[in-house]
Amino acid sequence: MDVFISTQAQSWALAAPTSRAATVSLSPGRAMLADFKGFGVCFNEVGWKALSALGENSRAEILQTLFSGQGLNLNYCRIPMGANDYSLDWYSHNDTDGDLAMQHFSIARDHKLLIPYLRAAQAAHGAPFTLFASPWSPPTWMKTHKTFNYGTLIWQPDYLTAYADYFVRFIKAYAAEGIRIDAVHVQNEPDSDQKFPSCLWTGEKLAAFIRDYLSPAFKAAGLDTQIWLGTIERPSFNDWIAPSLLDPETAKLISGVGFQWAGKGAALRTRQVAPELPIIQTENECGDGKNTWDYAHYVFDLIRHYLGLGAEAYVYWNAVLEDGGVSTWGWRQNSLFTIDTQARTYATRPEFLVLKHFAQFLRPGAKIIECVGAMSGNAVLFALADGREMAVLQNPLETEIIVAVALKGQVANLALPPRSFATALS
Repeated sequence: MDVFISTQAQSWALAAPTSRAATVSLSPGRAMLADFKGFGVCFNEVGWKALSALGENSRAEILQTLFSGQGLNLNYCRIPMGANDYSLDWYSHNDTDGDLAMQHFSIARDHKLLIPYLRAAQAAHGAPFTLFASPWSPPTWMKTHKTFNYGTLIWQPDYLTAYADYFVRFIKAYAAEGIRIDAVHVQNEPDSDQKFPSCLWTGEKLAAFIRDYLSPAFKAAGLDTQIWLGTIERPSFNDWIAPSLLDPETAKLISGVGFQWAGKGAALRTRQVAPELPIIQTENECGDGKNTWDYAHYVFDLIRHYLGLGAEAYVYWNAVLEDGGVSTWGWRQNSLFTIDTQARTYATRPEFLVLKHFAQFLRPGAKIIECVGAMSGNAVLFALADGREMAVLQNPLETEIIVAVALKGQVANLALPPRSFATALS
C-alpha cells in the first residue's frame, strides 16, 4: 500500500505503514451514487493577470501542475458570464441600454483575459474539460436598479425572453471560439446582495425562468447545454430547491443542483428527496488570504461533506492570486498558488496540498465509497477507475494517531502525524 503524507513542516512525502497497534479503523462500505467527474477551479480575470506577471516557464509550470494528467488533472471548471468579484472591473456582455434584441451582445472583453486563461488551461490538460458558466449579474439595464451590485431582474416577458437569449448567445459565442459550455447555472448566489456583481432571485422565479424562458430558448436554438439549479448558497431546501423539484415541468428540465457556502446545508435534504439527481459543489469557501494550515483542514471537511453526499464534482475558487489575494472590491481570499509580481516568483499554499491528496490520483469514473469505522468522519474512500482503491484522510488532532486502513482486502496501520493529511492507495 502506497502512502503519501502532508504536514505543515513536511509538505508531501512517501511514508511506510507502521507495525504499531491500530487505535482507530477505516473500511469500505457500499458504493455511493454516481461516478465522480472531477475537481476544478473558476477562471477569473484577476487570476490570469497574476499569472501573466510570471515568466513563460513559471507560468507553464503552474498550469501543468494544475491541469495536466501528471498534476492535479483539474477538469471540471467554471467561468463567469460577465463580471464577478475577481474581474478587473464590472461589465456585462451587452451594456447597450434597451437592446432587447441583443444586437450588441459581445464576448470581446473575454478575449483579453478569460479566453487566454481557458485556452492555456486546456492546452495543459491536453483535452477539453467540463465547463459550466453562471452570471453574477445581468446587464444593469435589465435590472430594477441600474447597477451591477443591487436589484433584481425586471420581471417582464420581453426582458425575460431577452435574458434567455443572452444565455444562448453566450454559449454560441464561446462555441465559435472552440470552447464548449457544458452547463449553465442560472444565478450565482441568488439570495446574496453583494458589493460585487449580484442579482436577487426567489426559488419560485428561478423555477419559472427555467421552465418558461431558458429551456424553451435552448430548445429553439438547438442547444444541448445542461441547465442546473444553482449556485445555491442558502441552507433552506424549501426556499431554494423545492420550487423547482416540486414543479413537474421544471423538474424535468434541470440536470442537477449546484451548491456553495451555506448551501451545503441543503445538499443532504436534496439528496434525500431526489437521490438520483446529480449535485456538485460550485465554489470552495475562500478564506481570508492568509492561507493557513488550519483553513486547509476546514477545506478538507468541506470536500468530505460534499463527496460524502455523492457530489459528482468539487470546484475550487481562485487557483492563482497575487500575494494577499485581494479581490477587486477589497476582500482578501485564499488560493492554491500565490504570486509575487515584483520578484516574478510563485509559491504553493496549503489548500493546494489538500486538493493534491485527492486529485493527484482521481480520474473521472472513480466511485465514492461509504466509509465505515471510527475514522469515517475524517476520511473519503474511492474505488478508482483503474481498479485500485484509495483513502484520503486527515488527522485533525494535535497528537499522532494510528489508523488501520482496509483497501482491496489488505489492512495497513498508518501513523498520521499531528494535523496532517494522508492518501493511501491499494
